[in-house]
Amino acid sequence: MPLLKDLRTVKRLARGLLRSRSDRNAIAKRLRSVPRITPGTIKVAVYFADAAVNMYQIRQWYAPLAALAKTWPVAIISRSPDAAVKLLDEAPVPTLYLRQVVDLERFLAEQGPRVVFYVNQNARNFQMMRYGRMWHVFINHGESDKMYMTTNQFKAYDYSFVAGRAALDRLRHKLWDFDLDRRAIEIGRPQADHFAGALPYTPDERTVVLYAPTWEGDRATAAYGSVKSHGVDAVTALLATGQHRVIYRPHPRSGVVDPEYDRANRAIIAAIAAANAKDPTAHHIFDNGPTLGWQLVAADVAITDISAMVYDRLATGKPIVVTHPVGDDAEIDLDGYLGDAEWLTTENAEDVVEVIDRAIASEESRHRLEHWVDHHFGDTTPGAATARFEGAVQRLMDEWDRHAAIHADDIDLPDEGSDDGLEDDETILPRG
Repeated sequence: MPLLKDLRTVKRLARGLLRSRSDRNAIAKRLRSVPRITPGTIKVAVYFADAAVNMYQIRQWYAPLAALAKTWPVAIISRSPDAAVKLLDEAPVPTLYLRQVVDLERFLAEQGPRVVFYVNQNARNFQMMRYGRMWHVFINHGESDKMYMTTNQFKAYDYSFVAGRAALDRLRHKLWDFDLDRRAIEIGRPQADHFAGALPYTPDERTVVLYAPTWEGDRATAAYGSVKSHGVDAVTALLATGQHRVIYRPHPRSGVVDPEYDRANRAIIAAIAAANAKDPTAHHIFDNGPTLGWQLVAADVAITDISAMVYDRLATGKPIVVTHPVGDDAEIDLDGYLGDAEWLTTENAEDVVEVIDRAIASEESRHRLEHWVDHHFGDTTPGAATARFEGAVQRLMDEWDRHAAIHADDIDLPDEGSDDGLEDDETILPRG
């Protein structure tokens, strides 16, 4: 049995190496048609060390970054070949594939960025964070009440851009000796200023329900996914009414850990296809596209798990129903919005129509929603969050100028002893 496991590991690694080399060839071909960035141009870099499976984390920042680039030139740094291929094709700002640490150093020497953004907590962020003379800023890939939002890793960054008062309260409650007043800057949710996109259906009298679950998680404390526990029953009930249109947008990682979760995901996709075949006017949607925006705005009500999707939807100010995790170990912070949320449990998943009707029609639910929108995001007037985001960047640029003037005569010493110049596919080793 151990031998079989080792053989599977070897095959997996070999496939990964072949895929990586194929991606690097595609990058090399693509870069031949990309103009070289003039040295000293880039002032803001977005560091993304993850593979393509986590592209959703940076895609949601495309529109705010494109707007910011009109004032401060922006580039995305990719360390993974498969992500770089996609970024080169779709990102609205330049993408640089910096395979090794020496490539990072060359970029820093040529461009001298003042601000570096991070959208996740990838361990390889520290390969970039070793460099000074720039602000390292955690901007995250969403607002939520997951344990991820209060990790002690916040302390590693010079600054963190957070959505609003709820995020500050969360960090103040969980982290010891963290200078919130100086290091955490409220910006709201600038992505919400850019929620848009053409509808793939013609609106009619149907109630549009967005079901956007997260993945199953890789440990009990983060097992928030509902596809297996709630999703099949809830979607089946909604498809059967003839009065609802379902937009199903599962997390890209759904089923990567649990085969049963994957089967439940596939069952929902198949049920949607069958419902459309039976009634082509229903136009139920299985949505796995790269763009998030129109779904959040178009839906009359959204059903989400405890994830950033709750707060993406909350930023629109429209009704939400949250699925209650099955496992007792899953952490739920009831001090914030979740303490007032409309819940969908496994027991009432088949009664989902009644639950969403209450969320839409209840005056009490509407008032609670308005309170929490303000608490989490502050002013949600169109354009307000974008102005706060760009204002926060300007503040850091001014701080950079001040520190640069103070330390103008300092001499940077070479970073000796670097031992991490290998590329991604050369550092993946079997565990145990």
